Amino acid sequence: MILKQAILTLVLVNANLFAQEPPKTYSSTDKETRQGPPKPPMGKRWVLNPDFSDEFNGTELDTTKWLDHHPTWIGRAPGLFMSSQVSVGDGFLKMEGKKLEKDTIVHAYGKDITFNIAGAAVVSKKATKFGYYECRVKAAATTMSTTFWFSSSNNFKGPKDCDRYGLEWDIHESIGREGDFNGSYFASGMHSNAHFWYTDCNGKKYDHRAPQVKFEDAKLTSEDFNVYGGWWRDESTASYYYNNRPPKHQKFYDKVKKKPFDQPMYMRLVNETYPFPWIELPNAEELSDPSKNTVYYDWVRAYRLVDVNDPNSEVEKDPTLKLYHENVTFPSATIEHKRSKSLEIPLSYQANEDREIAFILFDNEGKKIKEAILTAYAGYANLEYTLQLDQKLPLGSPYKLSAHIRPLKGNKKNSLDESTVYIHLTK
Repeated sequence: MILKQAILTLVLVNANLFAQEPPKTYSSTDKETRQGPPKPPMGKRWVLNPDFSDEFNGTELDTTKWLDHHPTWIGRAPGLFMSSQVSVGDGFLKMEGKKLEKDTIVHAYGKDITFNIAGAAVVSKKATKFGYYECRVKAAATTMSTTFWFSSSNNFKGPKDCDRYGLEWDIHESIGREGDFNGSYFASGMHSNAHFWYTDCNGKKYDHRAPQVKFEDAKLTSEDFNVYGGWWRDESTASYYYNNRPPKHQKFYDKVKKKPFDQPMYMRLVNETYPFPWIELPNAEELSDPSKNTVYYDWVRAYRLVDVNDPNSEVEKDPTLKLYHENVTFPSATIEHKRSKSLEIPLSYQANEDREIAFILFDNEGKKIKEAILTAYAGYANLEYTLQLDQKLPLGSPYKLSAHIRPLKGNKKNSLDESTVYIHLTK
C-alpha cells in the first residue's frame, strides 16, 4: 500500500519536478528491413496475437492492452518509472527520459530510495507463452535503456517443492550512445539474454543465465530504427532475429529444471537507468535534449502458431494492417513424386486476409488436366497440399502446376501472386 500511494503521489505532482520542453517530432525512415515471423513448421500458420500487438497510431496508450507503469517495480535508482514519460503520437509510442529538478525519495521495499531521473515502463496486461515477438524501435541517444523483454513472477514451485523460480526473457536490451565504461558495447547491435531466477530451499537466490546471443553492428541503436525479434519456440529454446540477418539460437539454462521456460510472461517495454559504473548514468545535457532523450517504438507485434486449416475466426482482424507482401511459394522449381491418384505438394503462403489459392495442373503440351481451390486463411502458412486426380497420370515428361493466390471467389485477373513447380513422376 505504501508503494502504491507513493507512485500515485508522483503521478500527480511530477509535472513540477522538471522543466517541460515540447518534444521534437520524429519521422521514421522508409528503409526496408526484414520483419514478420520466420517460416512456420510444416502444417502450421502464424497469426497475429492482438493482445501483444500495437501500431501506436492513436493519440493515447491503449489501456485495454497496456499499463503505463510497471506494477511491481518502480525503477532502478536513480531512474524512477513515471507514467508522465509515456505518450503516443505521430505513429509512435514515446518514452522520454528527463532529469528531475530535485531529488525524489520514495519509500518502497521497506526502505527510502532516492531518485533524480525520470524513466518509463509500459507493460502488457496479459501474460503470454510461446510465439514470435518483434518490435521496430529507435533508441534514445543517451545511456538510458531501450528494451523489449518478458518476465514472470519469481514464485513458481520448483522441482523440490520447497524451492521457487521465475523467468526473464530479454529479446533486446541496449543504450543509445557509447562512452568510457565497460557496458559501452550495449550501444550497438542486438543483445539477448534468458534468466532462470532460482531460489533454493535455503532461500539463497541465483541468476542462472543462458549464454548471451549477440549481433554486432557498426552503427548505434539510436541512429535509425531497427527490428528486433524473438521466437520463444518451446520450454527449452529460443531464436533471435535482427533486421535482415540470419537468426541465432539459444538453449535455456536447464540444470535445475529440464524444461525451464514453461510459464507465461508479461511483455515489457522499458526506459531505465542501468547499474553504474558498468554503464554510466545519463548526463543532464542529453536528458534535456529532445532530439536525444526519447525512445520511439514504431510498433510491437506478436504472432502465435495455429494449424493451417484453423480459421482463427474468434480473433477480430484489422483489414487496414498489411503485414505481408502477399504471395504463394513452392520450395523448389521441381519435385519428384511417386505415380499415384494424388499429388502431395509442399508450399507456403502469406495472406493479409482470408484468400484462396487456385491450382491448375498442365501436361507437357499445355493441356489443362486438373483444377482445384484451397481456402488460404490469413497469416503465414507452411503446408502440404493434396491435389486429388481423376486417375494416375502417365510417366514421361514433367507436369506443370501453377498456383495463384487471389481474393475469395476471385479469378486470374485479380491474382495477387503466382508460382509454378514442375513435377516429375516416378514408378
